[in-house]
Amino acid sequence: MKTNFFFSKLLSVLLTLFGISIFVFVVLRVIPGDTITGTLGTDTGVLSPEQIDVLKQYYGIDKSLFGQYTSWMGSFLKGDLGFSFTTGLSVAKLTQSSLAVTAELAILGTVLGVIIGIAVGMFSARKPGSVRDFAGQLFGLLALAIPGFVLSTTIVAVMANKFHYFPNGLEYMTPWRNPWMNFQQMMFPALVLGIAVAAPVMRTTRSALLETVDKDFVRTAHGKGVPARRVQFKHVLRNSLIPIVTMTGIQFGYLLGGAVIVEKIFALPGMGRQVLDAINHREYATVQSSVMIFAILFVTINLVTDLIYRQIDPRIK
Repeated sequence: MKTNFFFSKLLSVLLTLFGISIFVFVVLRVIPGDTITGTLGTDTGVLSPEQIDVLKQYYGIDKSLFGQYTSWMGSFLKGDLGFSFTTGLSVAKLTQSSLAVTAELAILGTVLGVIIGIAVGMFSARKPGSVRDFAGQLFGLLALAIPGFVLSTTIVAVMANKFHYFPNGLEYMTPWRNPWMNFQQMMFPALVLGIAVAAPVMRTTRSALLETVDKDFVRTAHGKGVPARRVQFKHVLRNSLIPIVTMTGIQFGYLLGGAVIVEKIFALPGMGRQVLDAINHREYATVQSSVMIFAILFVTINLVTDLIYRQIDPRIK
């Protein structure tokens, strides 16, 4: 049974990654322009056909679509992510630094979101239909309704114009180079992402708690005189964790690939910004390899979430 489960999961992951690779490959080539026009812009018009042919060979876009796909996938599977013609660096080297920025931002945003979401969800579920429940649901609604770019732009405008404070305008500092500056540069973008995560986590927590609180084992615990706070955390919250963990895993995977706008506004050199700049310059190798890395991370997070399920609820085994 365990072997069948493992192979079914592995097959599902491989098919998902294969489908994503084809999708991103096709979409990039549907967009008007190519690496030549993305790099040279209007200067492409002054090139002769011979010069264009030479550049196509140089950029590797002279082959058929099938040839380009097999060449890219063959190199990717060998660990060769390609080369960025704009920066003059390998995609692997670019990803090494940018992925660390995005991972740090996603982890901080998820931790903040989970703490806020569970706290507000528990606060709201304690007395459903009350004023506190209305306040909690209003928070979730507003957090879902306000776009991240609006909140990010507002924070930047207020902090820079009113308080003359914008640490992201300085050179980016890694945690090991300058921890305090790194914290200041990550604080506000992590808060923006954390609020976005907190809304679905809060709604999921509230629904899960309200569903669990009427179970027989909860009434039995109350009947035995177990303190209300202990019942709330040990019995109700613990047995409501599976949907919360599911939502947290989904949101963390989303943050890894969906922090493009936030990274751009707060001038963070992360993966999202790397992909956005590569799309503007039609750098196929950079975009394709970066998206595949996002996809691999996302499916890995889903697998880890499945393993966490088994630790939370032994019945799933």
